[in-house]
Amino acid sequence: MDFSLTPELEEFQHHLHSWVDKKLPKEAARKWEAQEHEYPHELWDLMTEQGLHAVGLPEEYGGSGSDVFSQVLIGRELSRTLGGLVWIWGLSSFCARSIAESGSAEVKSKLLPKLAGGEIKIAIAVTEPSGGTDLLGSMRTTASKVDGGWKIRGQKIWSTAAHASDYLLLLAKTDPNSEKPSRGTTLFLVPNPSAGLEIRQIPKLGMRSVGSCEVFLDDVFVPDEMIIGGVNEGWGCILTSLNNERIIVSSLCLGVLDGVLEDAIDYMKTRTAFGRPIGEFQALQHYVADMAMWQRQSELAIYHAAWLQQSGKNVGTAATMAKVIASEYATKAADLGIQILGGMGYAQETDMQRYWRDVRLYRIGPITNEMARNVIAESYGLGRSF
Repeated sequence: MDFSLTPELEEFQHHLHSWVDKKLPKEAARKWEAQEHEYPHELWDLMTEQGLHAVGLPEEYGGSGSDVFSQVLIGRELSRTLGGLVWIWGLSSFCARSIAESGSAEVKSKLLPKLAGGEIKIAIAVTEPSGGTDLLGSMRTTASKVDGGWKIRGQKIWSTAAHASDYLLLLAKTDPNSEKPSRGTTLFLVPNPSAGLEIRQIPKLGMRSVGSCEVFLDDVFVPDEMIIGGVNEGWGCILTSLNNERIIVSSLCLGVLDGVLEDAIDYMKTRTAFGRPIGEFQALQHYVADMAMWQRQSELAIYHAAWLQQSGKNVGTAATMAKVIASEYATKAADLGIQILGGMGYAQETDMQRYWRDVRLYRIGPITNEMARNVIAESYGLGRSF
């Protein structure tokens, strides 16, 4: 089994690596992140100029094709310098894929070219305050049929970049009497702004300028044509994109690990103590060796999952494994990176603390690693534990 990149993908990665160093350096990432609660529109525009929003979308709608490995390489190279700021690209990629796979011909022709061209932004609004991972069991947001559309009432939380987005990809309960909760939900595209829609940002540890939001809906009207998929089929539409999302998230973690290792090695070559470079100290060399092994293990797990999805094979378990492996190794690596830099690793003028703050979230979302382990164990024939 060969997961090596094709010559075309190698060239694409090399070009992207150079472009990131030139246009999205770590100093710029620190500047964008320092603008707390201010969405980095300049970063979005740079991604648009490079055509990154078109990757993963069908060519007939202005995309550049749905190659999974290209998405992985973009996530990896961007997060190497951007850390959690990369999620403004990842979020758009995930939502656009859901529309491309489940949207009506009218919605696709209306929105996908604009998404590919970076003209509009879409945020996902699925999680609820009372549930977290128990999404379906705790869902309280409802949509009621009215003339020409639906009225939505409820609350969502941890909706990334909702405040800066033109639409919310929102899941609501439309059949409270369905036998299974998963069969009674519908996926809507909610225009922002809308009457009755209120969005508030949540102060948080990392990914500060991207923005994570609470969303309040008080009889927000959504027309019938803005349903993604069919009525009461929303959960199935979301599931078609979840595996792709986990692969993308794992690539973002791998990119952080790349950045951590890059900075650690540079620092160890230039910092001196006791009359020699600290890179000659065995304990620190062991840290680098560990990070290098975590990097390779994560890469293999991610490329395997991407290969499965690209081949049309069952990718659920592999995508979940890749997400757990990469997020835990990247968090451990960022923590060791702080240790290697010592006091400077704790200073905001370096990037180790930023990497740690940002990547720590990926052990929690989009699925907690504890729940991910349940899913993996269940795939080996064990009884459901939740």
